[in-house]
Amino acid sequence: MNLTSLYRTLVVISGPTAVGKTSAVVSLAEQYHVPIISADSRQFFREMKIGTAYPTDEELARAQRYLVGMLSIHDYYNIYMYEQAVLQLLDRLFAQYPFVLMEGGSPQYIAAVCHGVDETPDADPQVRDYVNQLFQRNGIEALQAQLKVLDPDFYASVDLHNHKRLIRALEVCLQTGRPYSSLMKHQHKERDFTIYKYFLNRPREELFERINLRVDKMMEAGLEEEARQLYPYRDLNALNTVGYKELFDYFDGKCSLDKAVEDIKTHTRRYAKKQLTWFKKDYVELDAGEVDEKGLDEVLKFSCPQQ
Repeated sequence: MNLTSLYRTLVVISGPTAVGKTSAVVSLAEQYHVPIISADSRQFFREMKIGTAYPTDEELARAQRYLVGMLSIHDYYNIYMYEQAVLQLLDRLFAQYPFVLMEGGSPQYIAAVCHGVDETPDADPQVRDYVNQLFQRNGIEALQAQLKVLDPDFYASVDLHNHKRLIRALEVCLQTGRPYSSLMKHQHKERDFTIYKYFLNRPREELFERINLRVDKMMEAGLEEEARQLYPYRDLNALNTVGYKELFDYFDGKCSLDKAVEDIKTHTRRYAKKQLTWFKKDYVELDAGEVDEKGLDEVLKFSCPQQ
């Protein structure tokens, strides 16, 4: 692929956590003077910099990056809102640049931009309060029972132990008067730009060593103190993420600090494996070691991208 010949093209560079995406993408963006759009759903939140491996000041200075730190943990945000924000941003950026880079490890957010997401309404606050109170008073069984009546098709396919999925489905059912499943068409939307999708990968043992080292560096950088500052808001959805949940358990006296750190490493490695399963479906794999040696530009020249 000749990057200089691209026109209205989104080049996605993804991969599992700690594989080395950021440094490679920043170098490419700096070389071609093009911007980066973040596709890391936890880096949206400005209060969570250490635990999300937020780009450094030096990395931010080297290339223009969009959609990082634009939200507070108290803000409501969803995948559909992200899709719309990126599409509007791309319309503006493609008027200035032949291609734009997207970098991050949140597969569902990338998929929303590339293929679209089913549009469902934001929950009315009263509806949301009703469903949350139902869950708090009567447990997940009450959610399951009501969903079985309102949307038996979705009830048959959803993970019945995932209370967040159940709550969201019930919010939509109650607000629209329609089954949640009827709004989930799963139809790919046509885009008026070209899309190339790649993911960086490393040998499993090397990747896991990088993950462990990253967690150690986060702790040295002050992750424990950052988590303590966020602890009063632990029930917010933004903080339901690896790196914070484990330290919250430590603050609650459920485990030692050493155990919490080890759990962060374990859960991060587990998440990385899930990321790889997703990326291998329709992304082109790139050797991260080769990228380190030659640079992303040289490696992309010999790849066979999929649109």
